[in-house]
Amino acid sequence: MAEIVIVPDAAAAGILVADEIAALIRRTPTAVLGLATGSTPLPVYEALPSRLADVDVSQVRGFALDEYVGIDPAHPESYRSVIAREVVEPLGLDPARIRVPDGSLEGIEHAGDDYEAAIEAAGGVDLQILGIGTDGHIGFNEPGSSFASQTRVKTLTAQTRQDNARFFDSIDDVPMHCITQGLGTILQARHLVLLAFGEGKAAAVASAVEGPVTASLPGSAIQLHPHVTVVVDEAAASRLAHAEYYRYTFANKPDWQGL
Repeated sequence: MAEIVIVPDAAAAGILVADEIAALIRRTPTAVLGLATGSTPLPVYEALPSRLADVDVSQVRGFALDEYVGIDPAHPESYRSVIAREVVEPLGLDPARIRVPDGSLEGIEHAGDDYEAAIEAAGGVDLQILGIGTDGHIGFNEPGSSFASQTRVKTLTAQTRQDNARFFDSIDDVPMHCITQGLGTILQARHLVLLAFGEGKAAAVASAVEGPVTASLPGSAIQLHPHVTVVVDEAAASRLAHAEYYRYTFANKPDWQGL
């Protein structure tokens, strides 16, 4: 079972996960981070700079979860731009060590294989940050995605495009396709940290961690991983059947175990 950590709010979650990432980088200066985008991981990225102020991050590597297909890399909502703006620059990471899937139309046929090869060459991802969509998707692995899937091009559902329209001038500007790490790729990371905040994510969280493992809810794939930490606020935890058990086990967890 995944470890479920219920915190008061998103800021508390950000501090908790940022502390874990900072400890990882101190132990392993060449750590490989899996970087999610969107609003969910922002509290983590905002809490990290103060925790890494005295840490050499010059060797840290990172791989973004996904990218829109056909978007101009310079567009402010391309994930290349988002990662640069929200992660690379504030943390002082080496841009050359941070990879984002290539969503350009030229070469898109082999872009997924190229990305898989790059992750393998880096030695795999040490800690993968994840969010979860209202329909249970992680990365851009929409319902029906294979648990064995690797980085590939996917068609975004109408719901996901609607959810992401807030980042664009209109839903018509949201790309129809993306290139995303697959569920199989995500499950190869050594530690998965899934974040979710707000009542709108409560049903997806409960289904992902307490429901059946099913491709109809891609987030449930985390149940197949040996080291998963799910960090949620009170609202996102509101539909968990065993919330009190999760509170008890985390409160009594040995400090040396970390997340």
